[in-house]
Amino acid sequence: MSETQTPPAAEGRKIPAPAVTIESKPFWDAASEGKFLIKRCNACGEAHWYPRALCPFCFSDDTVWEESPGEGVIYTYSVMHRSPTGPYAIGYVTLNEGPAMMTNFVDCDLSKLEIGQKVKLKFQPTEGGPPVPVFSPV
Repeated sequence: MSETQTPPAAEGRKIPAPAVTIESKPFWDAASEGKFLIKRCNACGEAHWYPRALCPFCFSDDTVWEESPGEGVIYTYSVMHRSPTGPYAIGYVTLNEGPAMMTNFVDCDLSKLEIGQKVKLKFQPTEGGPPVPVFSPV
């Protein structure tokens, strides 16, 4: 990229509304209030993402909702340059609690994203549904 070009930034690309199910409704209700919830299993102690009733590690149904500060590091990412809405980045973030989640990266210079970079959650509005978790560099 030449010095005269502006590096691509993560713009406010429209995200479709997520499907809200009986299992995920508490998560989306909390997201509408600006709270980020993950599930933790009382049987094995593991935190998991995507929230579901059964623990994906031990299959126990003894899981509870827990509020997370939404902090983690970039595990991997990819910048999509050819998009009708402009460049954007998606990837996986490993939360401080352990689970990895797929997400969008926003409010940043996409050319400066790095694996291992610390990120913080924020919520982005969707088209007609609850806000979704996205991440920006700290």
